[in-house]
Amino acid sequence: MTETKTRQRPAAVNLTEGAEKRIADLMAKAPDDAIGVKLSTPRRGCSGLAYSVDYVSEEDKFDEKIETPGGTFFIDGASVLYLVGSTMDWREDDFTAGFVFDNPNAKGACGCGESFMV
Repeated sequence: MTETKTRQRPAAVNLTEGAEKRIADLMAKAPDDAIGVKLSTPRRGCSGLAYSVDYVSEEDKFDEKIETPGGTFFIDGASVLYLVGSTMDWREDDFTAGFVFDNPNAKGACGCGESFMV
C-alpha cells in the first residue's frame, strides 16, 4: 500500500510581522459581529484595481483563510488570482500609515499609488 502525502498549499498572500500585528490591533477594537479582516481588490482608481481591507462578519466559502496570532485574515476568493505571491506589510511614519503591498502580479500602478493593474 502506497502512502499519499499531501503538501500544504502556501498562503496566497504572505503577511509580515507588522501586518499581523496590525490585524491584531484591528481585531482588538473590531465591532462585535466581526469574525476577521478581509482583503479584496475592488475595481477602482485610474489603473483598475485597488486594495481594500475591511472587517468581515461572515465567511464566504470561496475566501482564502489565514489564521494569525491576532485574528483571522480572509482574502476575497475573486481577488486571489490578482494577489498570489504578494506580501502585505504595515508601515507607519510621521506622515502616513497603511498597508503596503509588494505584488508580483501588478503590471503597473497609477501615479498616486491608489490603484494597480494586472
